[in-house]
Amino acid sequence: MTLETILLAVGPGDADRTDELAETVVEVAQPADATVVLAHVFTRDEYEEVLDRLDLDPDGETGDADEVAARHATIRDLMAVLDEAGVDYEIRGSVGDHGQTIVDLATEVGADRVVVGGRKRSPTGKAVFGSTAQKVLLSAPCPTTFVRGEE
Repeated sequence: MTLETILLAVGPGDADRTDELAETVVEVAQPADATVVLAHVFTRDEYEEVLDRLDLDPDGETGDADEVAARHATIRDLMAVLDEAGVDYEIRGSVGDHGQTIVDLATEVGADRVVVGGRKRSPTGKAVFGSTAQKVLLSAPCPTTFVRGEE
């Protein structure tokens, strides 16, 4: 299977694992010369909060989800690593339920691989992923790589 498009989906909880996510996606994208779709997925409340914090008009062109995602620190950190590694990418922002929105984005962009992050779990918690990761792992239209952050 040839990798052409890799969806790296991040959300509010991924700021502390950008190094691991970036390292994983570069490792997968570089040899395949794949394009990475950097996507920040916001719930409606998270999105409204970011618009307020950035003092953006939700109805103006600066209220566009792609633009808001591109201004987000997590995406900017990932962009810097991909730029340094010479990996092509595009930025997407989406608003909705994290799990389902990632699955929908993967389908929309024709992803050949999805990369999502998660946190370390207790021994009992290891039996079950978080609801977002679980939804993506079970429903994505392509293979999914789960990156556990160092904590």
